[in-house]
Amino acid sequence: MEGSISKTLSSCFPVVALLTLLHFTSHVKMCSAARAIPNPNTNTQFIRTSCVATTYPRVCYESLSAYASDIQTSPKQLAHTALSVTLTEAQSTSAMMSKLSAGYGLRPREVGAMTDCIEMMGDSMDELRQSLGEMDRLSGPHFHFQMSNIQTWVSAAMTDEDACMDGFDGNAMNGKVKNIVRGRIVKMVQLTSNALALINNLASTQSKSP
Repeated sequence: MEGSISKTLSSCFPVVALLTLLHFTSHVKMCSAARAIPNPNTNTQFIRTSCVATTYPRVCYESLSAYASDIQTSPKQLAHTALSVTLTEAQSTSAMMSKLSAGYGLRPREVGAMTDCIEMMGDSMDELRQSLGEMDRLSGPHFHFQMSNIQTWVSAAMTDEDACMDGFDGNAMNGKVKNIVRGRIVKMVQLTSNALALINNLASTQSKSP
């Protein structure tokens, strides 16, 4: 009888060992899978911390936090997203200005300021597009040269936006139109300034890399 029990236990042991091993392996896989899933809190905290280095941190965080799952903790993706958001805002602002210029009964001086501003916004958008294209091509051997180009284009875009806003100074402008346009251009300048700060941070981070 004892021999039969021992034989039964012996035959069961490999099965028990196999089940234990399978359970352990499954547990390890589940833990690995859990570690592989990005933590959304970590992503948003990365954006918040990175935005501290910008001139307008609140605007920076509010404009980029919705893209946390795409950005994760990548400085390059953060800078790229900031540029994309800025370009989208520039396109929206330019379309709004074209609509105002065509149908708001503006005086000649206002039409002239609008026309000049729309032209400058077009230049700004071209420079932002060039920056995004160069960002997509960033590579090791040419990194610093490409980053220099990006910094130059984004700085030029901000200069164009400032010049556009200057055209709406003075009391001769329609108050309502001036406030609408200046409000949008101010936001554009803030977004562009923040994008440039994040680009500069990316360049600095890469320069420190071995």
